[in-house]
Amino acid sequence: MSNKMWGGRFTTGPDAIMEEINASIGFDYRFASQDIRGSLAHVAMLSRQGIIDESAAKAIATGLEQVRTEIEAGTFTFSRALEDIHMNVESRLAEIVGPDAGRLHTARSRNDQVALDFRLWVRDTIDQLDEQLRDLQKALAGRALDHAGAVMPGFTHLQSAQPVTFGHHLMAYVEMLGRDRSRFADARKRLNECPLGSAALAGTSFPIDRDMTASALGFDRPTANSLDSVSDRDFVLETLSAAAICAVHLSRFAEEIVLWATPQFGFATLSDKFTTGSSIMPQKRNPDAAELVRGKSGRVIGALTGLLIVMKGLPLAYSKDMQEDKEGTFDALQSLSLCVAAMTGMVGDLTPDLKRMKAAAGSGYAIATDLADWLVRALDMPFRDAHHVTGRLVAMAAERKIPLERLTLDEMQSVDSRITAQVQDVLGVDQSVRSRVSYGGTAPNNVRTQARAWLKRIAKDEAASK
Repeated sequence: MSNKMWGGRFTTGPDAIMEEINASIGFDYRFASQDIRGSLAHVAMLSRQGIIDESAAKAIATGLEQVRTEIEAGTFTFSRALEDIHMNVESRLAEIVGPDAGRLHTARSRNDQVALDFRLWVRDTIDQLDEQLRDLQKALAGRALDHAGAVMPGFTHLQSAQPVTFGHHLMAYVEMLGRDRSRFADARKRLNECPLGSAALAGTSFPIDRDMTASALGFDRPTANSLDSVSDRDFVLETLSAAAICAVHLSRFAEEIVLWATPQFGFATLSDKFTTGSSIMPQKRNPDAAELVRGKSGRVIGALTGLLIVMKGLPLAYSKDMQEDKEGTFDALQSLSLCVAAMTGMVGDLTPDLKRMKAAAGSGYAIATDLADWLVRALDMPFRDAHHVTGRLVAMAAERKIPLERLTLDEMQSVDSRITAQVQDVLGVDQSVRSRVSYGGTAPNNVRTQARAWLKRIAKDEAASK
């Protein structure tokens, strides 16, 4: 039995293996909403242009709405034999309205149809992710404001470097997520051109109005080249690239939460809501939510790499290889959405141990740079000389196993006689963070200013989206 989609060219049906490798309905059913939106816009345009008569267009539109209702209600039966979401919808439409359903595909191809559906789906998903990322920023900035003056160690090479504040640390991720949102917004702007009407690859001889369908579907304009329209997946690659970078940011934060939750660090704890226990060790509280966020970043990065490999050798225009663009994308963006939600929950749930953080901030001679800076300011010493003097003082303190501030003035003057008692004004973690007043620095007032600015900006975004 031949497949109706192929008309008279084929006399028999596909082999079972061919049907298995060819079918995409198992994953592209996610396009159902976008497919019906595109078809409604297309049939309205066909009617207005006089390509199909008004009565047929109305029947098709009514039938499409019924199909939408059935899919949303979960009563629609998807068929693997019909391959994809497009033919599943069209087949059911034919059962509802009869032969007129066949007029819907006039002046379009599955090539421009899937390109349209995918653009609509990615655009919808970007909008959802942007809202989630904004909520995560809000949670971070709110907690940063609460802890703008809470001292903690700052690290380089995972070694104590200089004291910072917990609020400053959280605001670093607010900035990262801001760039992530900007990248998604850029991707959305570039994808917002409508490929519908490009047909298989060369356009169509029917007098269609592509501006009408582009406008009806919320696009800025129709795409300008029919070959590019059906073969382009840049919009997916760019979105996955933004997603991969975002996933890396979430993974880095997740790794820090994992470290903070260890007894060795003891900087913060998560409640039962975001941890699990051990089947054998009753004392364990494992930060599994953070670990899973860290792990799922690999899925997102892998989806980007996979699609780049699929696309790298394809000539124009459409090739069936491009069916492999969807599953990885669906999985990656769903995984990212889940990770953002989990991270937002953890930010609200995290309980910092402020005393432990502050105590750790003074370890490892983290205020050594403050001492070197004081030598430059107070004694007009070249920084390299100040660095050398400070290094000798650190060595002296380390040999005695005491912090820098417990060295006596006589001991300090044995290294450089010009040092005065005023040096004690900078030898403390609180003094250190308060002194970092340069723009973007960790001074508590800086952190408060930045957190409030972001919260105001986020509130404006929220109001604009309502």
